[in-house]
Amino acid sequence: MTAAATAQLAFDGSGMDGSLFTSITDFARDTKWLNTPMEVWTNLGLGVFAILMVMGWWKARRRGTEAMTVALAAPVAVVVAFAAAEVVKKIVAEARPCRSMPHAYLVDSCPAPSDYAFPSGHTTVAAATVAALFLLDRRLSAIAAVFGVLEGFSRVYVGDHYPHDVLGSAIVALPVAYLTSLALRRWATPLVTSLNHGALRPLLSAEPRGGGVAQHTP
Repeated sequence: MTAAATAQLAFDGSGMDGSLFTSITDFARDTKWLNTPMEVWTNLGLGVFAILMVMGWWKARRRGTEAMTVALAAPVAVVVAFAAAEVVKKIVAEARPCRSMPHAYLVDSCPAPSDYAFPSGHTTVAAATVAALFLLDRRLSAIAAVFGVLEGFSRVYVGDHYPHDVLGSAIVALPVAYLTSLALRRWATPLVTSLNHGALRPLLSAEPRGGGVAQHTP
């Protein structure tokens, strides 16, 4: 199928909240000094969520096997949520705003027609991190939520997604990531307990071998 045919078959989501999208992209046009920082953040900002998960792992080393299991489950939960979002994206097949609303002010370049809009993959990663960290450390989860809101806003600001794409990401990612983390906490804790007695112990616990380790999560 040609790129033109793909674009024609894609769902046009501009009728849902195109006016709000335009209001935000007009704001981007009026704040051109902010365009480059937002364009950099919208992609490189995903590294912040990886850092927060690493911080969660580091803190979990002093909090017991169950906490460590949740920490190790966090990136898995994010990947599962992202995969679920990609399935939804292929099913909905919503055209990007740059194709449905080509006259809007766009900071970012227009991706291929087969790179659909709903839901936002970037925001999926952000929202999934919030949910995955919730079972581990509420403070880190709250920090992730703040950065997640900024990530979602940036996706609309640069013109890559409609607001409903961002909202849809949260609706998909939050329950999927949370339930994945919850399931892995239950099923994988015995495995992590076993690994904690082997060569990987320094990565799984800050306690000296034979020392007491608390078993709790927030």
